[in-house]
Amino acid sequence: MPKYFGTDGFRGEANKTLTVEHAFKIGRFLGYYYGKDHRCSVVIGKDTRRSSYMFEYALVAGLTASGADVSLMHVTTTPCVSYVVRTDDFDCGIMISASHNPYYDNGIKLFNNKGEKLEESVILEIEKYIDGEYPEIPLAERDKIGCASDYSAGRNRYIGFLISLAVYSLKGKRIGLDCANGSAFTIAKSVFDALGAKTYVINNDPDGLNINTNCGSTHIEGLQKLVKEQHLDAGFAFDGDADRCLAVDENGDVVDGDKILYIYGSYMKEKGTLEHNTVVTTVMSNIGLYKAFDELGINYEKTAVGDKYVYECMNEKGYKLGGENSGHIIFSKYANTGDGIITAIKLMQVMCSKKTTLAKLCAPLTIYPQLLKNVRVTDKNAVLSDPDVLAAVKQAETELGSNGRMLVRPSGTEPLLRIMAEAQTKELCEKYVAMVENVVREKGFIIE
Repeated sequence: MPKYFGTDGFRGEANKTLTVEHAFKIGRFLGYYYGKDHRCSVVIGKDTRRSSYMFEYALVAGLTASGADVSLMHVTTTPCVSYVVRTDDFDCGIMISASHNPYYDNGIKLFNNKGEKLEESVILEIEKYIDGEYPEIPLAERDKIGCASDYSAGRNRYIGFLISLAVYSLKGKRIGLDCANGSAFTIAKSVFDALGAKTYVINNDPDGLNINTNCGSTHIEGLQKLVKEQHLDAGFAFDGDADRCLAVDENGDVVDGDKILYIYGSYMKEKGTLEHNTVVTTVMSNIGLYKAFDELGINYEKTAVGDKYVYECMNEKGYKLGGENSGHIIFSKYANTGDGIITAIKLMQVMCSKKTTLAKLCAPLTIYPQLLKNVRVTDKNAVLSDPDVLAAVKQAETELGSNGRMLVRPSGTEPLLRIMAEAQTKELCEKYVAMVENVVREKGFIIE
């Protein structure tokens, strides 16, 4: 089990739990590890946080000191890095981002040469080096020292790739985009403009401190308001690094990841392109999605939370569609990670193909009321092994029966415990979440 790296990279508050020393050492190790028998090449992208520049320079220093050449795409999206590392023959890729977290956090996401999340075996070696448990790595000398260069061309090729995925012209479509003051601001509008849509863009003016602040996929109210006021056909909200997307239909209602999986899963089944007749979900998907898939005769798999685990399942078994209700949707024919802009393009494809609206596409799906509460705790593992907490969860599950469920799990990126209930009514959700939360509090685990 990695010490520093979670389900989506090494993430923490900049210069507190994630420092430039960490970044420098990660660069030193990667340059050495991939450069044992040739000059290693690494591509780096970053989001719009102020600290992203600091970490970029630290990574470059470490990589070049170990003899690696570095290509800088500057501000771009996580899926862009994944795409470029696999298409342009880089040894590995690095994305500097804390995704949907506030601006004062940051993260380092690592990709192998296939554009997949880096193997845990390599991550464990990196962590040994960070902790001084790895033999000293030699410094490159003379002409072996690496160099860094601009690689904006990689980002531009990715934009061209996105445009090429569209099956239909979007001429006449009115689309809202919420770029979360993050990475999507360099890409999203240009893609949808090129496809012919009339775009209405908000939160597209990053200043280093406003990424995800009351905007984007975690604060979708602004996009809902825009869609209703401007009478748009649809809206799409991205997170800080644009690897996730949530949509808003023409009525201003949210179309979350579960609804997206339902829309595109049923579309693929109709077209005969749903490999093995299966969609991959996580344990956080709504019980209503599974009941709808049962009615359509679509099979499904459930993985642990994290698009990393969704992709691993898809890759192992040959599935083509999977994702999370948070908006990480993977179309494995086109990408090896969640891609918010691809998700938006594919939703528009279904709308155009079926000549209908997002609201009508979602109509057959009944989503059960769900309540998710995040509580900051002293020790996530201790909570999840406490017999009184486990007993409370078991009691809730028994009382809910087949018409609901209870899920308590640790965050993979923050010191939080996530308590979730699904039931036939909102009141039942509130009741069981409160019941479990009270036990966690009584046992002294919650940080007030």
